[in-house]
Amino acid sequence: MAKAGEIAGKVFERLEEEITPGIRTKELDAIAADYIRFLGGKPAFLGYKGFPANICASINEVVVHGIPSQRLVKGGDILGVDIGVEFEGYFADAAATFAVGQISAEAKRLIDITERSLYLGIEQARPGKRLSDISYAVQGFVEKNGFSVVRAFVGHGIGSRMHDDPEIPNYCQSGKSGPRLEAGMALAIEPMVNQGIYDVDVLEDGWTAVTSDGKLSAHWEHTVVITKDGPRILTKWQKKNR
Repeated sequence: MAKAGEIAGKVFERLEEEITPGIRTKELDAIAADYIRFLGGKPAFLGYKGFPANICASINEVVVHGIPSQRLVKGGDILGVDIGVEFEGYFADAAATFAVGQISAEAKRLIDITERSLYLGIEQARPGKRLSDISYAVQGFVEKNGFSVVRAFVGHGIGSRMHDDPEIPNYCQSGKSGPRLEAGMALAIEPMVNQGIYDVDVLEDGWTAVTSDGKLSAHWEHTVVITKDGPRILTKWQKKNR
């Protein structure tokens, strides 16, 4: 899993260089697929439950599961990229939202708050904590900053399968504390945060999920292993455009 996560991180570093106004999401898909294979991995999303691409590329109001196409990304857009990598039968899953050229102050704040909520959730991934501690940390921070947490999609366990138990909501479910966290668990923690209301709609392609009010959405995700000393992020990467 660590190797799968390392590959995913390197792919994000490569894509960050390529995400500029005028590139097509289909081009980013091809770059990512080629680089994953060059590094010895396998694109985990291609064919998963029929998904037709190697990565998810979600622009502006697209929350998750955007299918790469001939669409051009433009300056002022925000682009969420979700990558899954398989290496020798084990998986890693990660996502990031990128600014394309100059974006609005509110769009930048949405991206930043979503990323910060991810790390607040990760900080709770420790032995003895409850799964709901992750949810509380994410939701509390997001809503305090005036945004909303998507309910329709959640994080998940990960390991020898891309999606495994437990589900990891980014919001708190009344009366549920969730399982106790233990060393050795592997989690894909992934806040999806909307500028407006949390409701989403899935388009006719059966994959693309968009905000119901047409406002922006951001998505950040890391694959994390819980150790006795706390969370270990497997999908780290070095951001350049900071």
